[in-house]
Amino acid sequence: MGMGLLDERKYNIPQDNVVLTTVDHFVNWSRESSLWPMTFGLACCAIEMMATGASRYDWDRFGLIPRASPRQSDLMIVAGTVTLKMAERVKRLYEQMPDPKYVISMGSCANSGGPYWHHGYSVLKGIDQVIPVDVYTPGCPPRPEALQEAIMKLQEKIRAKSIGRPAAKTS
Repeated sequence: MGMGLLDERKYNIPQDNVVLTTVDHFVNWSRESSLWPMTFGLACCAIEMMATGASRYDWDRFGLIPRASPRQSDLMIVAGTVTLKMAERVKRLYEQMPDPKYVISMGSCANSGGPYWHHGYSVLKGIDQVIPVDVYTPGCPPRPEALQEAIMKLQEKIRAKSIGRPAAKTS
């Protein structure tokens, strides 16, 4: 008998018959392993997002299943320049998503307005002014590897959350 987290002899636990876990761990594992991103793009970053979903980078291995409806999605990837007119629609799509929902801001334009914010009157200075953002992906446009890293960061964030009670605040 091996010594794991619990001594099987002391607690009389049958070997290879019991799996011990918490509900938080199991629910977070299922959430992080089955993210369903909404399929829409706003500008040139959407091309890189599509490349991430293609065979070379294959985001299916992260458990991502693209969905065309916000009511079936739990991940919004804001990829590209958000105009003031489009911001209203992005917010509406976000509100239609069921909880828990997550947002990745992809690219300089979605993060901070990019180069267009300085010279245009119609560009939003960051999608975080309209909806909450969980992970920011820098770049203009960010490479598919950067979006993969953002997905992994989001999975880490989901893994650390507690279900039914607020997450511990970190300083």
